[in-house]
Amino acid sequence: MKKNIDISPNIETLFGTRDENLHLLEEGLNVTIDLRADSVEIDGAPRDVGRAEQVFADYQHLQRNGHQLSNGDLNSMLRVLASDPTATLRGLAEAGRQRSFGKRTVQPKSMNQRRYLDCIEKTDMVFGIGPAGTGKTYLAVAMAISALMSKRVNRIILARPAVEAGERLGFLPGTLQEKVDPYLRPLYDALYDMLEPEKVDRFLEKNVIEIAPIAFMRGRTLNDSFIILDEAQNTTSEQMKMFVTRMGFNSKAVITGDITQIDLPNARRSGLLEAMDVLRGVEGISFCHFDESDVVRHQLVQRIVRAYDDFKARSEVQLDLLDQRTGNTRTGSGYAPPLDPSQEERVSKQ
Repeated sequence: MKKNIDISPNIETLFGTRDENLHLLEEGLNVTIDLRADSVEIDGAPRDVGRAEQVFADYQHLQRNGHQLSNGDLNSMLRVLASDPTATLRGLAEAGRQRSFGKRTVQPKSMNQRRYLDCIEKTDMVFGIGPAGTGKTYLAVAMAISALMSKRVNRIILARPAVEAGERLGFLPGTLQEKVDPYLRPLYDALYDMLEPEKVDRFLEKNVIEIAPIAFMRGRTLNDSFIILDEAQNTTSEQMKMFVTRMGFNSKAVITGDITQIDLPNARRSGLLEAMDVLRGVEGISFCHFDESDVVRHQLVQRIVRAYDDFKARSEVQLDLLDQRTGNTRTGSGYAPPLDPSQEERVSKQ
């Protein structure tokens, strides 16, 4: 089936840099798009052509109603649309506008990010688990600011374990707050990115926004609050149980972490790993998992995450082969460095 669509004024902004958005639509919707002098020709199955035509109609509607979409946000929405047959460009754009994120509008850049935001809206406790750069913390802070600005909560509590990433910094100078601030810097960065600096400082001064190590949470009941626990993979079992039982009335909690970057000393079991086993299936709790396709940092980060995952998978296979030869049973995380060439050659001969 072929369909011709007349080109309206400024529709070329939909095409993207070097027509990258058109190529994305072609790949995601299984259609062929040809640009003519005064029209666009779409060729493909009737259903796919209908979805592509709806994208052009939605974009024209958004333009008429004053929506200004950056090419980055537009590209992200088209990726979500291509992976979700029920999504529409108009629906994604208007859903983003309905949420007030301070001085910026935040759009989900993948299907998992969209599902993550929906879970935060619909359930009172959400676990966001995945590799670095997938937007787990940033989106959680955005949703917390949205809830605060719309007066659905009275304050935001941001917590993080004060665990060093593989190095020992020793005793830090200053007050107690100054000692823990370096560990909480990523949360400050997200706040200042979404709100005016004066507003952030005022909220911090009045404790409308509170940033603290998780150790400060014990004994508290947090009502009318949006609570975020970042870097949850570095909590102990006791800390995680303590945190998830802090919720009071009209509160919401989001727990984020990357189970491949556990920095706990002495190989203690991560509280996040235990919570994934214990709390799965509990009504009112959602688990959202991210992978390398959700990485929204530099595109090189996506390839780095994939390379580490592939390396770990190869190491697991080599260890399994070695265990079969030696009759050993592995315990713990199961990770070990790759075999040297002589070991690998001996194992391959088995």
